[in-house]
Amino acid sequence: MTGAPPLPPGPEPLLLIPGLMMDARAFWHQIITVSAGRPVQVASLGALTSVEDMARAVLDHAPPRFAVAGHWLGALVAMEILKRAPDRVTRIALMDMNPLPENPQVAAAREPRLVGARAGRLAEMMLQEVPASTLAPGEGLAEVQAIVQDMADAMGVEAYLAQSRALVRRPDHQRTLRTARLPALVLCGEHDTLCPVRRHEFLAELMPHARFELIRNAGHLPMLEQPEAVTAALLGWLSAPLLLR
Repeated sequence: MTGAPPLPPGPEPLLLIPGLMMDARAFWHQIITVSAGRPVQVASLGALTSVEDMARAVLDHAPPRFAVAGHWLGALVAMEILKRAPDRVTRIALMDMNPLPENPQVAAAREPRLVGARAGRLAEMMLQEVPASTLAPGEGLAEVQAIVQDMADAMGVEAYLAQSRALVRRPDHQRTLRTARLPALVLCGEHDTLCPVRRHEFLAELMPHARFELIRNAGHLPMLEQPEAVTAALLGWLSAPLLLR
């Protein structure tokens, strides 16, 4: 690839970008398993208020070339990274996300949650961000929601306000995906009503070299709901041959 930084010996590093108000715990199984065979780095989105600023900050600390996988807000950042630095991205995986700008109705519905977070009810607001209806039913549901609340509590209210604003202001990334000439994975939990399966199927068809994978018995947080299945999908994606661009 002309102008691309050379890859170091061995497999390219994997950069994981968590979703809204999530940290490395969202990818615990993937980190443990994938790091046995390649370097793994987890980005932090912090309290930046735009996808563009988040992408710039992540790129500042990323390896010269890398595979990137993002979930939800992290997937939006991954797409922005691909748009800004295509020569540095070897492959991309997008999980439970929406590449379209946020519609006004959804944006307006966020305002009460922002008010609630400022009033000290962040944990409650996270249950509204990821309600039980967006996750797979079953015994593990309460545990997954508890992990989400713990991650949000660790990040704090200011990060929630900032990241929510970034979601509202997110750009349209369809053109970036349409021109992406690299191995791509589009992954979605079958019970995800927040970012529905049909939209992910459309995205996979939009990208020239994408594969769609449905995670059974999972919803919007498949990394936590079905960690082994997500790790297997990522390992398959990482083992695919690189493409000349």
